[in-house]
This record gives sequence, C-alpha cells and structure tokens, in this order.
Amino acid sequence: MKTLLGEHLHFDWKVVAVTIVTTLLLMVDYYHQLTPNKGYDRTILYLLIPLFIILVVFRDHPRDYGFTFGNWKLGLILTALGIILIAPILWFVGRGASMEEYYKPQLAGLPWNTFIDLFGWEFMFRGFILFAYARKFGPEALWLQAVPFALAHIGKPEIETLSTIFGGFAFGWVAYRTRSFVYPFLIHWFVASFTIIVAAGLLG
Repeated sequence: MKTLLGEHLHFDWKVVAVTIVTTLLLMVDYYHQLTPNKGYDRTILYLLIPLFIILVVFRDHPRDYGFTFGNWKLGLILTALGIILIAPILWFVGRGASMEEYYKPQLAGLPWNTFIDLFGWEFMFRGFILFAYARKFGPEALWLQAVPFALAHIGKPEIETLSTIFGGFAFGWVAYRTRSFVYPFLIHWFVASFTIIVAAGLLG
C-alpha cells in the first residue's frame, strides 16, 4: 500500500516492536510502582519482559541480545579501565549539593539496591535495544540507544543528566565491543554505588 506521499513504507518488525515496547515500559516505570521495591519493578519491566519477547515473540536466543559473557577478557579490561577513569570524576562531581540531596537518602541497602535497580535497566538499553537496532542500523545503534537512556534520566541532578548522552554511548560501545551487556552493567553498578557513597560524605 502506498502512503499519501506515494512511497512504500517497509519496517523491520522487530525494530518496531523493540521501540514501542521499551518506550511503554519506561512510561509504566515512571507512572506506576508495581512492587514495594522499585528495583524489583525494573527487574520485571526491563529484564523479564524483554527476555519473554526475545524468547517467545522473536524466537531468538538471548545471547544475540547481549545476554552472555561475550568477550570476557576484553570485558574485564574495559570494566577495570572504566572504573579507574571515572572514579576521580565521580568523587569531584558527587560532592555537589544537588547530588547530595538526591543520592544521600539512597545510602541504605547498598550495594544490593543498585544491583537490582540497574541489572534489568542495563539489559534493556545495552542488550535488548542496542543489539536489535545494531542488526538494522549497525554502529549507529550506539547513539540511538543513548537517546532514550538520556531522556530517562530527566528528574535527576542536571549535571548527571547532561552527561548521560555521552555515558550512554560509552556503555553501548563497551557492550558492542564485548557482545555483552554485563560489562556496562558492572561499570554502571560501580558508578551508581560510588556516587551514593560520595554524596553521603563517606569519603570525606
């Protein structure tokens, strides 16, 4: 069928599905709390639902969406380098008033609360979205997945939110190189936990 512009529209149905589903999941997460713990919500929304779609709807293997250890040697090297490079920046930025106000109340429950909060989060962005888009768009997927990631940070301290388009790209690059979401998750887990510790004033 031709459109009003007289051109045929051909869509990759998996790309369409991933785009719609992940957008709706982000909205549900924003407007509703499904369990007593927001981290459990995100495990359901960002891990279990995407895995269900991959297995049942797409009939693909989760490893094709980064659910694997991938190139673990490179992954561990990049994880270590990422932590070493970003720790001094977090120590400096995390002591700001806006960071303290937002993150200090989150000190209780570390590091488990950041683990459950980010495991599904990283799988959705650096697994489900990234590798679904990469099949269609190649390396451009690195920037494409960084956009909703950055927008999902609106409401957090401005200095953090402004950096997330670049941080999202960097996390995506690690996943793309290693073929796994595990290593950007480990870096992000450190980033979140260390930021809370710094904001709470535990490091002076």
